[in-house]
This record gives sequence, structure tokens and C-alpha cells, in this order.
Amino acid sequence: MPTSSHQRAWLYFLLFLAIAVNFSGLFVVLLGADGPLYASIARTMVEKGNYVELFSHGTDWLDKPHFPFWATALSFEVFGFTTWAYKLPAILFLLLGVWYAYLLARKLYNEKTAYWAVIILLTAQHIVISNNDVRAEPYLTGLIIGSIYHFYRSYTEKKNWQLILGSLFAACAIMTKGPFAIIPIAGAIGGELLFKKNWQQLFHLRWLIAALLIFLFITPELYCLWYQFDQHPEKLVFGRTGVSGIRFFFWDSQFGRFLNTGPIKGKGDPAFFLHTLIWAFLPWSLVLYMALVRIWQKRWRRSAQHVEWLSLSGAFITLLVFSLSKFQLPHYSNIIFPLLAILLSGYLQQVKLSKEWKAVHVVQTIVITIMVIAPLLLHYFFRPATLSWPALILIFVLIILLVFLPGMGSFPSKTLLFYRTALAALIVNFYLNSIAYPSIMHYQAGSEAAFYSNKKFPHIPVVQLRKDYSYALTFYLHSRVITIDSLQQLEQIPYSSYLLYAPDNETEKLISEKPMPIKKEFDYFPVSMLNGKFINYKTREEELSQFALILMSEPELHAGRSGE
Repeated sequence: MPTSSHQRAWLYFLLFLAIAVNFSGLFVVLLGADGPLYASIARTMVEKGNYVELFSHGTDWLDKPHFPFWATALSFEVFGFTTWAYKLPAILFLLLGVWYAYLLARKLYNEKTAYWAVIILLTAQHIVISNNDVRAEPYLTGLIIGSIYHFYRSYTEKKNWQLILGSLFAACAIMTKGPFAIIPIAGAIGGELLFKKNWQQLFHLRWLIAALLIFLFITPELYCLWYQFDQHPEKLVFGRTGVSGIRFFFWDSQFGRFLNTGPIKGKGDPAFFLHTLIWAFLPWSLVLYMALVRIWQKRWRRSAQHVEWLSLSGAFITLLVFSLSKFQLPHYSNIIFPLLAILLSGYLQQVKLSKEWKAVHVVQTIVITIMVIAPLLLHYFFRPATLSWPALILIFVLIILLVFLPGMGSFPSKTLLFYRTALAALIVNFYLNSIAYPSIMHYQAGSEAAFYSNKKFPHIPVVQLRKDYSYALTFYLHSRVITIDSLQQLEQIPYSSYLLYAPDNETEKLISEKPMPIKKEFDYFPVSMLNGKFINYKTREEELSQFALILMSEPELHAGRSGE
């Protein structure tokens, strides 16, 4: 721990702020396609009372395993279909991962290193983003580091119950993302034993038992896949029949994406995660690369027995495999952030006040300066419509702390730089979650249309086109959503009145032929893919398109038919 109660109090204060910032996006509207899609699938689970099968807008859905949907559905059962009920279990799993990162770092190093690792992890840019734009990664982050911790204790302390817990966590990770979730776990444990030439432990019977336990624990997932797909080869999935859910789980969703032979394809770049980490692990990324270079240099000069290979091999093996994959997304790297945080924290504790430390100081000072300026520039160019005065006051207080921290106590140079770096990250992310994103979400037309419809037309169904399908509309709308392939199918809608949600280029012809009341128009931009023109208020209009919400009624389109 820190050498004084004063420093300890500051550390606890930073830890509290870091946790608070990760909760600050709890009520921000679900953005993009994935979050609302996953929320809609979990909502369907609850509404149907069916926790075995996965459905998306009425059709069988095979892309992801069940575990995150079970966790979300349980939250919906307790708290209702709300934004925060969707995000809460994911954030709690991330915090579980933070706890395990602390425990593992304390085992491998010491308590001060563990606390610094926790703050590094909680302030890493993509961790905070993923607790707002929730997908599978917060679950994976907690489950994978938990599994590594329990497996580590199972062979260092010879405790069988730790092996059972490690296997359970690994199985839940596999039921979250598929068998490739085992890579960082096997990489960490296997690398530690291999590089230290601990052959007795590497080939111990316990790992065979662990494999059997993992297989036993994933049987609920295998049963669900068999029940929904394997016993129904007539179902049309990915445009073909005869699709095996179990084969997709073990092969197509994993090796198929890795080799680019499965139904879901991508384009691979061997350097993708190297440049992704530069922004995803901010404000620690540049010093992380410095640390990794220094760590590798020192590793080859020292006996392998005195090296902490657990974090190093787990992170590097995972990055290597993912870099060779043909299917890559930025959030895939989140699962190794606990290991990177432990590595970096250990390095920062050991670095001496020398030329090396001066380089770290210069780099981090530049990063801190850029991160403090970034929200100011964003605020100037974006001109957010939503302003929260409590949020602005808190951000101002954090900036004051950042500037005047040296005069508030006798901090060592290294500790002061660490605290200032963490504060800079907190300022940026609190601004994003409390001011920027709430304003940005007004340009997600689907959710805005749902909120308007719920308020003005609470019991009227909404029809939308399949090619312009909005999962945000589906999740947030309280009434029924009907999907059609073309406007010609409007004649088949079995309702006396309903709302049509469609882009202006689709509705213009319809309105020109028969004037109908446009109840509301909504600006639209794909908010998960921000660009400079959209951010700049002067050029934003050029990037926007519009969606209309039109009230369609029986006398106009369905003369002679009875409504429901």
C-alpha cells in the first residue's frame, strides 16, 4: 500500500471516482446496432418465457451464445425493460473482473501494484466505452480474469475447489463468446508453466479434469443449440437449411471467422490490434508500449524462474492469435486489459528515477495535456444540446484537482504523475458519458421515434422496413413492431391505424400519391460511426438524413376492413 495515510486516502478517492465514471453511462440510450439488438433478444426471452431459444425480429438467431442474454433477461425480470437494466449486469461483471485483477496482482506483486492495476483498468478508454456501449466484452473481461485467477491458485496452492471455480468461469466465458474465449486463459496458465519449465504442473492430471468440467458446465449451451437448430434442419439460417447450431458454436463462429470460411466474414490486418491499443488503452497505451519493450529486454537477461509470465504470455498469445484472425473488431482486445493493467502497474512500480523515468514523464505529460484539451475542442465543435450543470461542475472540480494536486500533499513524482493521468482519463470519460453521448443519441432516429410514439401514440403499432430495420426502435417501443419488405405490403397490415417509420426517400412518393399527416421527422446519423463532419456543428447537416413517422389510418388505406 502507499507509504502514508494521505496517499492511501487519495488512492481510495481515485478508485471511487473511477468506478463512478464507469457507471456514468448507465442511463445513456443504447447506441448503434449491437446493444439494442442484444437487448431486444433478451427482452424477447422474457416476453416469451423461453430461455432456450434466441430470436431476433421473429426469426431464429444463431450469432452469439446464451450467457449474456440469460444475465440480461434476469435483470429485465427484476427491473423491467430499461436501458440501465440492460447495462447493469455487464458493468457488475466488469467490476468482478476488476476485483479479480486486484487479487491476481496482489498475488503476483504486492498490494500497491494491485491498486494501481485496478485504477489503470478502470480508466482505460475502451473499458469505459464498453460499459456504455455494452456488448459481450464486460462479461468476458470479468469471467476470463476470474478463471485465470482461480486456475493459478489451483496449482500454486493445490486446492481442488479453485479448479472447479476456474472451470466454471471458463465455461461461462465460452458460453459468452465461444471456445476461443479459452485462449487468454490457456495462454496465461500454459505460458507461465511452459516458460518456467514447470513440466510437472504443465502436464498435470488437473488440466484434463478441468477440460471435462468445462465441457460439463457448457452443456446448457449445447442443449439450447441442439434444441433450436440441430433437431430442426428444416430451419433457414444464414440463407440455407441444415445448419447445425453445435457445429456453428464450435467451428463456424470461431475457426470460420479466424480462417474467413464461415457465414460471417471480415478482413484481417496483422497490425490491427497494435494500433487499436493506442487509443483503446488510453491514457496508458504509449507508456504500455514502452513498458512492454523494457519488460522483454529485461526478460531475456534474467532467469525465466524470476519472470512474471502469467500476464505477459496471456496477453501476447491472445494478441498474436487475434492478429492472425481475418475477423477483427476493436472491442476484442478488452479481454486482455486486466493482464495489461497488471503488467503496466508492475513496471511503473519498478521503474527508477532515471532517463527511463524521464521518458515516461514526458510521454504521460503530453498525453495528459491532449486529453484535457480534447473535451474542450469536442465541446466547441459539437455544441451539445444536452447540458448537465452537475456534470459540468464535477468536471471543473476534477480539472482543479488535476492542476493543483501538487500543492495538496507531498506526493512522490511517480505517484503524482499516475494520479494526474488517471484524473485526465476521468475528465474525458465523464464528459463523454454525461454531456457528449446524451446529445449524440438525439441523432439515433429509431430510439427517438420510439420515445415520441410511446408518449403521443402509446398503443398504436409501428411498421418499419426490413432494410432500414432499427433495433433501437424495437427495444424502446412499448407497442408492437411490424416489419415489412416493401411499402407495397402496407395493404396487408391488419390494423385500422398504425404508424409508419421509414426514411424520407421512401415516404416521399407515398405522400405525393396520397397526402398523409407526418407526425414527426427525426434526424438520423449512424452514431456508432462518428466522423469529423458530424462532430463539427457547421457541417453536421451535410451528414444527416431523415426518418419520418407517419400516421396511417383505416379510412385512407383499408376501406371496408375492420380494425383490431
